[in-house]
Amino acid sequence: MSDDDDDFMQDSDQEQYDFEYEDDEEEDVGDVGIENKYYNAKQMKADNPGEATVEFLCLPAMEEEKGDWGFKGLKQATKLEFKLGKYDEAVQHYTELLTYVKSAVTRNYSEKSINNMLDFIEKGADDEKAYQCMEKFYSQTLESFHSTNNERLWLKTNIKLARLWLDRRQYTQLVKLLRELHKACQREDGTDDPSKGTYALEVFALEIQMYADTRNNKRLKALYQRALNVKSAVPHPKVMGIIRECGGKMHMSEENWKEAQTDFFESFRNYDEAGSLQRIQVLKYLVLTTMLMKSDINPFESRETKPYKNDAGISAMTDLVEAYQQDDIQRYESILQKNRDLLEDPFIAENIDEVTRSLRISGVLKLIAPYTRFHLDFVAKRLNVSAAEVQDIVGFLILDKRLDGQINQETGIVEITSGPDADRMQAMKQWTSAVDSLWKVIFNEGDGFRADESHLLGGIAASNAMNTLGRGDMGGLGTLARLKGGNRKFHGYSGRGLALGTK
Repeated sequence: MSDDDDDFMQDSDQEQYDFEYEDDEEEDVGDVGIENKYYNAKQMKADNPGEATVEFLCLPAMEEEKGDWGFKGLKQATKLEFKLGKYDEAVQHYTELLTYVKSAVTRNYSEKSINNMLDFIEKGADDEKAYQCMEKFYSQTLESFHSTNNERLWLKTNIKLARLWLDRRQYTQLVKLLRELHKACQREDGTDDPSKGTYALEVFALEIQMYADTRNNKRLKALYQRALNVKSAVPHPKVMGIIRECGGKMHMSEENWKEAQTDFFESFRNYDEAGSLQRIQVLKYLVLTTMLMKSDINPFESRETKPYKNDAGISAMTDLVEAYQQDDIQRYESILQKNRDLLEDPFIAENIDEVTRSLRISGVLKLIAPYTRFHLDFVAKRLNVSAAEVQDIVGFLILDKRLDGQINQETGIVEITSGPDADRMQAMKQWTSAVDSLWKVIFNEGDGFRADESHLLGGIAASNAMNTLGRGDMGGLGTLARLKGGNRKFHGYSGRGLALGTK
């Protein structure tokens, strides 16, 4: 909020609707003089901030009692001094400014002014001295509002201070302060105070960020679930965006891609609603999760994400996911080489390796499919990766039993004893064996190829009869004449032998 907005709010707070017919001319002249001096000083801020600071500091002395113009003058002077690096003077005049809060200005105006002042200091702090000055600002503010029993501003200021400790990774101070804030958001019996649910969620968001930074997933998971169960608050969408983003990172560390995708999408939606630029970064995480899930669904097909498909900050990730879904390893590697800034984000750098390795494994399998013998350098050149990386991938595939082969590390040659072609040959062998078994069953057991048993019995009986005749036993002729073995019949005899015929 700008200073002019603060001034407008102050004017509206003291707006009167009673008719006044008599004015104190001397008081008007004095107010006009202070007002003119204030606005003249504001016009000097850009070109001559040092002189403007002096003019602003003259305003408190021009008032007989502490009032609006003195408060405004100290506020402007403090900001200019901090911006000019005069940190000691800034702390001194800010401390004087806080004395106006109790009675000189309205409570709402003072709260908003102090909040805006702290936001200005937080955004402008860019070195160690500035951070030390900011700590003094917070300390003075907390001391002032603690004495006035302004619990709401005490909570807001402490939350800002906790954010400062988090940004500076000063976790010892942060843990102590978060403990105090949790206690302040509870009733005397230790239960959550529904009237402070919004502040409680902000505290949860800070603590969740701390556990995410320190990779304490156990505490993070418990706190994350607790934060989602807070129903008594109407949280700012940016706060929910932070909570969901940390939840997505937690699920990613557990390789729970589906839950991570849900959290990142919700985080993006909340950041987008809050107008936060963090939405672009979270959208990158969402695209990364889609690739890790090996999903064919384009993350930019939803109504919320579609407007950002061609955004300059996300175009590289868009190209990556297209190359991944098309299984185009060359294009994927080329995009990564041209957009090295993607890896500046530690979270993306940590997880993109898994996507890259998955795509390289797929590329190696496709490339070596026709071969039973190949050189590692050949694969490395075709995939535009190092020979060491190819050797690592082939070794992984062999250990994972997706390839049956051996690596000669001296020559860099890989001999495959079982691959796609060998698998087909094995299948053909099994099919041939099955056909052979079927042939034996058909020829041995089938009715159409079985020998006629009655024919065999008739032949045996005829042979016995011949033996009998040869011994001169003519009585056997009766027996033979009565035999009918299948279609065989006795026709007659001549001389010493018999003639057997078949009709």
